[in-house]
Amino acid sequence: MIEKKKTVKRGRRNPLGDRRQFLTMMSPDIIRAIKKAAIEDDRAAWDVMEEAARQWLERRNEK
Repeated sequence: MIEKKKTVKRGRRNPLGDRRQFLTMMSPDIIRAIKKAAIEDDRAAWDVMEEAARQWLERRNEK
């Protein structure tokens, strides 16, 4: 009996935990640098950006 292969849906991923998508605009140079750094650190780009946002918010709240 031939089994049907599951088709992989591209584009949308299941959210991790309670995370939601947040769209923003950045310079292509910054985006490239973030992606490169994430690859070098074996991390996802969203994870790098989330860490940067948390650090910025902490610094901002210290003022």
